[in-house]
Amino acid sequence: MIELCKSGVYLLNGSELIRDDGNAQAALKARGLSLSAEEGRKGTIAYGILKAHDRAGDGKNLSLMFDSLTSHDITYVGIIQTARASGMEKFPVPYVLTNCHNSLSAVGGTINSDDHVFALSAAKKYGGIYVPPHLAVIHSYNREMAAGCGKMILGSDSHTRYGALGTIAVGEGGGELAKQLVGRTYDMAYPEVVAVYLSGRPAPGVGPMDVALSIVGAVFKNGYVKNKVMEFVGDGIANLSVDYRNGIDVMTTETACWSSIWKTDDKVKEYLEIHGRKNDYRELSPAAAAYYDGLIHVDLSKVEPSIALPFHPSNVYTIRELNENAEDILAKVEEEGSRALGESGVRLALRNKIRDNGIWADQAIIAGCSGGTFGNIMAAADILKGKSIGSDYFSMSVYPDSQPNFLELTRQKAVEELMACGVVLRSAFCGPCFGAGDTPANGEFSIRHTTRNFPNREGSKPNEGQIASVALMDARSVAASAIQGGRLCPATELDIQYTNPDYFFDRSVYDKRVYNGWGRPLPGEKLIFGPNIKDWPAMPSLPEHLLIKIVSVIQDTVTTTDELIPSGETSSYRSNPVRLAEFTLSRKDPAYVGRAKEVQALETERKAGGAKKEIESILANIKVPSGIELSAIGIGSAIYARKPGDGSAREQAASCQRVLGAQANFAVEYATKRYRSNLINWGILPFVAGAETLFHTGDYVLIPDIKKAVREGDAPISAYVTGGAKIELSLGELTAAERQILIDGCLINYYAAGGRS
Repeated sequence: MIELCKSGVYLLNGSELIRDDGNAQAALKARGLSLSAEEGRKGTIAYGILKAHDRAGDGKNLSLMFDSLTSHDITYVGIIQTARASGMEKFPVPYVLTNCHNSLSAVGGTINSDDHVFALSAAKKYGGIYVPPHLAVIHSYNREMAAGCGKMILGSDSHTRYGALGTIAVGEGGGELAKQLVGRTYDMAYPEVVAVYLSGRPAPGVGPMDVALSIVGAVFKNGYVKNKVMEFVGDGIANLSVDYRNGIDVMTTETACWSSIWKTDDKVKEYLEIHGRKNDYRELSPAAAAYYDGLIHVDLSKVEPSIALPFHPSNVYTIRELNENAEDILAKVEEEGSRALGESGVRLALRNKIRDNGIWADQAIIAGCSGGTFGNIMAAADILKGKSIGSDYFSMSVYPDSQPNFLELTRQKAVEELMACGVVLRSAFCGPCFGAGDTPANGEFSIRHTTRNFPNREGSKPNEGQIASVALMDARSVAASAIQGGRLCPATELDIQYTNPDYFFDRSVYDKRVYNGWGRPLPGEKLIFGPNIKDWPAMPSLPEHLLIKIVSVIQDTVTTTDELIPSGETSSYRSNPVRLAEFTLSRKDPAYVGRAKEVQALETERKAGGAKKEIESILANIKVPSGIELSAIGIGSAIYARKPGDGSAREQAASCQRVLGAQANFAVEYATKRYRSNLINWGILPFVAGAETLFHTGDYVLIPDIKKAVREGDAPISAYVTGGAKIELSLGELTAAERQILIDGCLINYYAAGGRS
């Protein structure tokens, strides 16, 4: 089903694969070709798009300018505030502001709607595009109205993926969007490109989530595509609708890749024509000979309906396998869950769901950019037609991903069929993906075609004695399970005639409600601030020497951004940095905020000329090199986590730590580029430490001459830990601009100082 190649590969004429295993050059010569790997890399689709958007031109490093930007209502206020403070006068490219995360405006009084009003005023003032609440989820709108062949789009949501439409789309923290808004580039080394070769045709009942989960399960844990581009090629693509391709593509985020791109064809051309954008199409294919740094071969005909069990999209089994080995598999998940939940005191009890020769879910959801598409909901309606989900505890909700799709589903009678069998239809909303909608009851098990099933993503609060859990499944198998009252069932067990109707896109829905001010800024327009919208607090620059207290040690294999700053109801406070910071690590380490504030208070006292004896007492337990002046030592806090930053692109995972006085993170490695970028943009040193834990909560770490080390690129960096141990640290590769951002203290300070490099 899924095969990973241990070497690079040459792809000839889009179909023939030659593995770079020592005999590749002979095989190429036999075909009359002479091509090095370095030259072959220029034959990928990704290379051509990246080169066209690159301002560096040195062939090794990229300085990218994107064609458009996009954000939703958890992130756009902070981005616009950062860009304003950095000198932005207008949006230099189309900037789409959607309202699909806090759209219910259900928590915190007026503050969510205040953000929406702020965004509309910003779209008017700076020339942006404002999509009102309930009209579309962020990625569906961009697929319908913005993505096109050869384009690049940068979004402040991790699932910014439009590769199936020929667009390299990247999910990043808000700081990277703020850079684009003030005319600065997105800088990185050329990424490696891995071919995803699709062959065959999926069986009826196998949906895009099944294919996506199979890929995620094969590559996430081994890091096969981490920070790379996944380039989809192969004759199997022609057997997939564009809707189906989009459903696979959006889940590439869960592989930890940097972005994705697909070969385009007449189906993509037709899709863009249907959406009134035929000029956005051009054929994208690899060159006659191209080289890839790896290969994932997916035989679509062998993919089975799959399920990702708690607490990660990579925890994948086939539904058949799970049903056959329920007791053993669920016991393993419970054990893993206990480790993930830590000391919360609650425990998973998934084996309680085994009864009557099956595994029974309590809730079903189809929603968002992955599940709520026209094709998925039509397939679910075909399965549910004329049946009932029952009147017991089991419930089901469906969220079409945009109002145009909702309208077409209504015209196709799918809405009628769904409602007639007991399904609740809702508006376009991302809530079920991040814990702000349809939170199950305590102990319940939810099956969902959404993007993520991290701990607490469904909205429960283990630190308050609550626990619920989510498994990811394709809409087809969700519907197949629903007609049996929640008993897990693969859709391939049903004999269904799928209608697959033609799709009509009614753009008038957007024309009547979306504010499109692109290219027409109104400088005299006033920004409208609600009382919760606050400016960023002042951030200190990097001191000559740094004394850091470790205030939290996390030993989990991977730490998600949701654990660093919880999603769900906390999203209402995204526009108030100080208020939001109170939730930092609240579900993972509730004592973190108090400890961080104690360190922050010590630094405040030091700056005022006090705390001399306390600092001297701390230093007495550290092997302090000679020549260190007390007045030149700044104090901050830090966390240690083995692999932090998986999941969401939300910059608040870093900015909240910074607001509380954080100066560093220590890690064995960082889960994603976007989290590391967030740390840098907020002036937090992204230290890489050894594989063995070097710290305990409460330890102090003295890093002499840290400003000099950052400025000059010193590696390794010597540090001294409580007890007298000397350790070596690294900051990894940093651009000149990133070094200066760290020295200045954050991106805002960097621009205030002239943005020098």
